[in-house]
Amino acid sequence: MNKGPRIAVYPGSFDPIHEGHLDIIHRCRPVFDRVVVAVLRNTGKTSSFFPVEERVEIIEAVLEGFDDCRVETFEGLLVHFMDKVGARTTVRGLRAVSDFETEFQMALMNRRLDPRVETVFFTPKEEYSYISSRLVKEIFLLGGDVEGLVPPVVRRRMLARRGGPAGAR
Repeated sequence: MNKGPRIAVYPGSFDPIHEGHLDIIHRCRPVFDRVVVAVLRNTGKTSSFFPVEERVEIIEAVLEGFDDCRVETFEGLLVHFMDKVGARTTVRGLRAVSDFETEFQMALMNRRLDPRVETVFFTPKEEYSYISSRLVKEIFLLGGDVEGLVPPVVRRRMLARRGGPAGAR
């Protein structure tokens, strides 16, 4: 039996990180000794809102003071990254029944690739169950306000990209 620290990996693109993501991170912190927020470096995806390096910077700022959390990037197979960081558990969020099929398939495939890997599903608070990075970007790009959907640092960075004042509504 492994007596080392219980390390969980929470993988995703986090483009941008939103309040639902943060809720999942906060919910899994008491369960694990360390949480690694793993930002996928998807070289094939060209439509990112924030470059990977900026996403890491933003997430580190949001998680400042949480010594049990760290942010890293990865590419390739998640199970290889998990092996590298000594993790056996991946954390995934389930917002709705529609997420389940995809997440379930990924969990089974990860376990097929490495039988030591387990997936733990967390559900966000109800007020975050409808938030996705895709919707946040869409709302923002159509001129809507994302206050309350993303942490203030994310909103400021998004406004800066649009050329609006950092404190604007």
